[in-house]
This record gives sequence, structure tokens and C-alpha cells, in this order.
Amino acid sequence: ISLSVNNTDGKGVFLIQSWVENADSHKSSDFVVTPPLFVIKPQKENTLRVMFIGQRNALPKDRESLYWMNVKAIPAASKDSQNKNTLQIAVLNRIKMFIRPTGLVMKSADAPDHLRFHQSGTQLIVKNPTPYYITLVNMKLGGKTLDNLMVAPKNSAQQVLPAGASGTLSWQSVNDYGAITPARSVNL
Repeated sequence: ISLSVNNTDGKGVFLIQSWVENADSHKSSDFVVTPPLFVIKPQKENTLRVMFIGQRNALPKDRESLYWMNVKAIPAASKDSQNKNTLQIAVLNRIKMFIRPTGLVMKSADAPDHLRFHQSGTQLIVKNPTPYYITLVNMKLGGKTLDNLMVAPKNSAQQVLPAGASGTLSWQSVNDYGAITPARSVNL
């Protein structure tokens, strides 16, 4: 795949470093990113090429695999700031990358309909029997906002509920294009 990196700053020069991590946030040798390190000048664009070089037969065939694309922008120190106190911040963008095997039993758009929710004490438990990673956003229970949550395929995830939260859980999910789906709700 290709990924464009744009420097929209009118003056700043940045050093761009990129790499891929596995689901456990360790650098992965399954991918090569080229160029892994480059300088991008103001108002310029460069393209990263991400190539899978791992063993496809080592990945599960019944569910998605998760990786993280990391792109770090490190600002250059200007000559004007050499003898001054300045604060420079390097920004790291992490983007989810999924390897989706062919022939999965359902469409990814149908996966959120199969989630199962229940409350166990102060925990919200979300079960995902589908072969897809599902990211839940804008979750609210009884008017109280919950943290976003990503549930792995054929797995479950849980989070602590705020005190006094009960009733109807409303939530949305993120689709394949990064868009937020219409709100859904379920009674706990």
C-alpha cells in the first residue's frame, strides 16, 4: 500500500520516521516501509510504501490480523531558537492496519450487529464472535460517557463502568473507511 505524508507547515522542516508494529506494539518484521527515514520540506509531500514480506500462511485464515502503522514527525531546530528556550514536540501518528483473509463468513459492515453486551458488576463486557476487529466509539450508558473500545475478533473486551451507570447503552462503530456508523443501542 502507499501512504502520503504531507507537510502543510509553511516554514517547518520535519524528519519523518516510520515503522510497523504488531498488535502487541512491538516492531514487526512482517513489513518493510520505504523510505523509513526522510526529511520533508515545507509544503511538500512524500509517499511511504508499505510492503508485506511476512509469511501469509502464518496468519490466521478465519479472522483479521492487526498491525499499527507508525509515522513520527520530528521538527527541525531552527537557527533562530539556538540560544532561546523553546519547546519542540515530535508527533507520532498511529494508524490501524488490518490484514483481512479472503473468504470470511460475513461482510465487515454486518459485524457490529453480532456484538453481545452485558454488565457484570461494575464491568461492561463486549463479546465479538465475528472475524473482524470492531472499534466502538461514542459509547454512553445511562447518560454517562464511556471510553472508546476496540474488540478483537472471536474475543471479548471489558471496561469499568462509571458509578451509577445503568440502563440503555448507545454506541457507534468505525467502518472500513474510517466513518462513524449510525448509533445503535441495547438494554443491559
